[in-house]
Amino acid sequence: MEKYFQADGSEPFILFSPTHLSTLFSVFFLIIMIYFLRRPLRNQELNFKARTFLAMVLITSEISLHMWLWRIGEWTIQYSLPFHLSSISVILSAALLLSRSYQLFEFTYFAGVGSALQAMITPDLSSYTFPHFRYVHFFISHGGIVIANMFFVFVEKYKPSWKSVWRAYLYLNLYTFFVFLLNYFVHGNYMYISEKPVNPSILDYLGPWPFYLIPLELMALITFIFLYLPFVVRDYLKK
Repeated sequence: MEKYFQADGSEPFILFSPTHLSTLFSVFFLIIMIYFLRRPLRNQELNFKARTFLAMVLITSEISLHMWLWRIGEWTIQYSLPFHLSSISVILSAALLLSRSYQLFEFTYFAGVGSALQAMITPDLSSYTFPHFRYVHFFISHGGIVIANMFFVFVEKYKPSWKSVWRAYLYLNLYTFFVFLLNYFVHGNYMYISEKPVNPSILDYLGPWPFYLIPLELMALITFIFLYLPFVVRDYLKK
């Protein structure tokens, strides 16, 4: 059991391996189940229990990550505070589940789901694979963001508007500016906006710092629009 919590994983992560694909399928399966169970999940008591359970899963996943980093001696103020987009999306998605705030949904649906989907398709896991803690945590937290927001789309019938796209984009840029200042004061690299990550990533193809931030802005906007398209298509088909 101890080897599953070591700082270095014993086996490397392999992109689109059977393990990776099975994990992606599991997340997709849970989303499909929420869709088919959307009517029973609107029952007041069951709805409350489901939202609370999902929120606790997200909160526990975030706490467990910090406990693990502290245990292996890698928790630092420069890199471990919950200010990466994935961490803040986990926290805000948990808050969304407990509060049902539409304003939170506007941000977590676009920024949270968009970043979580990209992270799960191309995970930055290097030497961690199932059943190592880091692998399990990674997909529970990122998959949990997507599942939580799909719960609000299918069960709560939340629907973003075209203005939601631009509000979420504005919120993301304001948050990025805050993180940029934080990185300056703590000498960190949250959201990888101060320098590229050590491990190979898509940023390697976008030019040197700070020029890769421009295509990142464009990619974020395209992702937001892509996430809004299903609602456009649904409205068109209804008409």
